[in-house]
Amino acid sequence: MPATVTLTGLGKSFGTTAALSGVTASVRAGQITGLVGPDGAGKTTLLRLIAGLLTPDTGTLEILGHPATDRDAVRGDIGYMPQRFGLYEDLTVQENLNLQADLHDLDAAARGERFATLLQFTGLAPFTRRLAGQLSGGMKQKLGLACALLPRPKLLLLDEPSAGVDPASRRELWRIVRTMAGTGVAIVWSTAYLDEAERCDSFLLLDGGRLLASGNPADFTRRLEGRTFLIDLPERQRHRIQREAASLPAVADATIQGRSLRLVLKDGSALPDVAKFTGAGATARPTRPRFEDAFVSLLLADRPAFSAPAMQASSALSTDGIAIEARDLTRDFGKFRAVDKVSFTVRPGEIFGLLGPNGAGKSTTFRMLCGLLAPSAGSAHVAGVDLGRARATARERIGYMSQKFSLYGTLSVRDNLDFFSGVYGLAGRRRSSRIAWAIESFDLEAVAELEAGSLPLGFKQRLALGCALLHEPQVLFLDEPTSGVDPLMRREFWSRIGALAEGGVTVLVTSHFMEEAEYCDRLGIVYAGRIIASGSPDAMKERFVTTDLPEPTLEDAFVGLIREHDAVRQGAAAA
Repeated sequence: MPATVTLTGLGKSFGTTAALSGVTASVRAGQITGLVGPDGAGKTTLLRLIAGLLTPDTGTLEILGHPATDRDAVRGDIGYMPQRFGLYEDLTVQENLNLQADLHDLDAAARGERFATLLQFTGLAPFTRRLAGQLSGGMKQKLGLACALLPRPKLLLLDEPSAGVDPASRRELWRIVRTMAGTGVAIVWSTAYLDEAERCDSFLLLDGGRLLASGNPADFTRRLEGRTFLIDLPERQRHRIQREAASLPAVADATIQGRSLRLVLKDGSALPDVAKFTGAGATARPTRPRFEDAFVSLLLADRPAFSAPAMQASSALSTDGIAIEARDLTRDFGKFRAVDKVSFTVRPGEIFGLLGPNGAGKSTTFRMLCGLLAPSAGSAHVAGVDLGRARATARERIGYMSQKFSLYGTLSVRDNLDFFSGVYGLAGRRRSSRIAWAIESFDLEAVAELEAGSLPLGFKQRLALGCALLHEPQVLFLDEPTSGVDPLMRREFWSRIGALAEGGVTVLVTSHFMEEAEYCDRLGIVYAGRIIASGSPDAMKERFVTTDLPEPTLEDAFVGLIREHDAVRQGAAAA
């Protein structure tokens, strides 16, 4: 296939910071090119240069054979879907499409044909009068894509289009985009989900503004053959074992995968004696390397291994108690029942994942258990307190970290910690000692006097978690805590969460990232307002083992469970 985009020695700086430096690469028609790298690697800058929103400082950029300076020649040939989809949430679906059509000067005949085609293609035809702000995450994703496809682009640029979107919606997006590639469109897909990069035809890996690797994902992954293993873990102390394994000289990467430890060895290193850190009887079995294994081992090669400091709740519940209990939890919004008699329990020190498609009732359930939303029926008990009778008391025992981190951007890091310590009722020596603890434990000393809004995403995440833990809560609620965060930061974050759980803190987390859900002890799948399945990540995957799918992923299990539920419901309706 011919090159649609050619980059030669491309560079871009903002002040004294080099966002891109000497990038030479190409993007070909009819292919999906994955753009990957840690946060701050330069991915969005590269997309904006190609889209014409920025101009390069050095090097050359050609699009469809035209220099980047000749934008009139490629006007209408580029579709760009920015992060958060670039929608106007106070406009309807149709009004968003009309606005994009105006920007591209589409005439009435072209509009009618494109609107009809794209609304059918994305499944949005029944929702043209709905406000964009009232759409689910998956539907917003499809509307953003429809807006980008209006001018029939030859080049489609997607900036993390699936961040915060459930696996079922991600698969639908992939179907649509793969169809577009089949018509000859060149697609650049920036992503923090490395399983998506593995599906691409080619990839570009950026780090610190430089191109570290590129080519075919399978070829990149193949270099780890014979160096990846799975080791069965005991039910307890999974996170301690993972940290110990990650610190071994022979290990390039160690991460939790359900009941197993996934181990990647450094090139030329022998497999260590796994029984020394996992216990007698443990064996290591070879497994197929993943793109994420190759990505992380390359980026971690010259970086010190991260080890979370010990953390503990000051008054963790006894191990034979119940930390969280939902009993027939129900929530109605007018005539619509968002949550319908949801029941489950979470043990002290357990990490429980609450998963579900967009609009399934997961967030509503989560908000009721946090005490942020009153149930219409049923009850919720957290840290031994009935939220219906003593919500204020329960909140003293709860830590909460929202998806957007809920920080005050104009306050410094230290001032944010001081503010939240006051909210949690800390005073005197305890207040000052807990602020000092957070700054030291989360490595915030170097940025303590900077405004929180100016921090890189990783530091914002650390600060938000530090604020949530100031009062040493018994139960920690995490709402999509790593949405859009790169794999290196996810590993650091989950190392901290594992240390908390070992210290007795109970964790309830919502997530759309299935690989992340592997860190959980148990999962609950919420769909159509109900819990349709619960159990360990491995137990869910084992339900879908077949000769055609010998090693199902958690995403396979998630989608399979939803399809099973739909089939049963449709059969009941037909009867």
